[in-house]
Amino acid sequence: MTTEPPPAAGPAAAGLSADEARRIALRAQGFIGAPDRRGGVRGVLRHLGAVQLDTISVLARSHELIPYARLGAVGRRTVEEAYWTDGHAFEYWSHAACILPVEEWPHFAFRRRAYRSRPHWYHDLPDGAYDTVIKQLRAEGPLTATELGGAKNKGEWWDWSESKVAVERALMYGEVVCTERRGWKRVYDLAERAIPDQFLHDELDDRECLRRLVRLAGQSLGVGTRADIADYHRLKGEQFDEVVADSGLVPVRVEGWSKPAWADPEALASEPRGRHRTTLLSPFDSLIWERARTERLFGFTHRLEAYVPKAKRVHGYFAMPLLSGGRLLGRVDPAREGTTLVARQVSLDTPKAVRPMAQALLEAAEWVGCDTVRVERVDRPELMAPLVAALS
Repeated sequence: MTTEPPPAAGPAAAGLSADEARRIALRAQGFIGAPDRRGGVRGVLRHLGAVQLDTISVLARSHELIPYARLGAVGRRTVEEAYWTDGHAFEYWSHAACILPVEEWPHFAFRRRAYRSRPHWYHDLPDGAYDTVIKQLRAEGPLTATELGGAKNKGEWWDWSESKVAVERALMYGEVVCTERRGWKRVYDLAERAIPDQFLHDELDDRECLRRLVRLAGQSLGVGTRADIADYHRLKGEQFDEVVADSGLVPVRVEGWSKPAWADPEALASEPRGRHRTTLLSPFDSLIWERARTERLFGFTHRLEAYVPKAKRVHGYFAMPLLSGGRLLGRVDPAREGTTLVARQVSLDTPKAVRPMAQALLEAAEWVGCDTVRVERVDRPELMAPLVAALS
């Protein structure tokens, strides 16, 4: 276990109250103030620096829920086109599998170099298989793994075919890029075709890459601990330590936080003002994707239970936290049956959460084309009738 070091020596660290830190984080993540509709989905992506992908689709897939939570009912086709047209973005390994702004391609050179230095990737690859995939993409691409010869052998789901192993290795190395998702399948193309010339290079050394990603993470979080900021793009704590003094972030003290913190100086320059969003959050939203940070900022314990045995789930398969007034007030496990949005389980921390939950459910239902909301269970039975009334 590594010990979190104190902030680098320098001017006395600024002091923030816990409430100030929470509001700075909300503004940095796009939840305070009027949404930037001119920037749209692409603006949200650039503002956040990374949008996580996930296979689960309940109301919608997570990468659709992220801009919805900030912009409101933006069309789902609009979301996909914003990500994947005009060479605007690429998919790569950041916090997890993420959509990233294309201009950040050079800053992941350190990760591509690290991948290339590994001798094997869980799967053996026969001689010539890698080159065969590259040649096929050059001649026929962009292609899915199925079009390259099949994604899987006839075994379990992880039993990838030679072509799938090869193309995924090429993606990690940076020779191939995922340029879109088609029916949730990755579409691969050669980086030399998909990445604009001004970004297609690995010239930056590791330190410059890390400095940029630490600065970006700090801007996207507003304020965070070493672990918060490093985790945003899955850097090691030691990598953060190496560059934080040169990143432009400034040390701060936050009331109630037991560990040192750093902030984006622009986030400290003005007080967060404006309207708070009321919305449902994907469990993979960058506002809440780090559990310890979510507890520290909001006093809210959040855990994705999709991979927890059903009998052991507390809040449901894909419980979506409710954000309202800058607080996390509860959660709902949603489903869809035809044109009905089903709230399979609603958990409310306070009776004051009833109306915001109803508002969020109605807006989400309209966004995904549902005309009815049905509540099956509320953890506090006395709030069932008020919630149903607020939905009518």
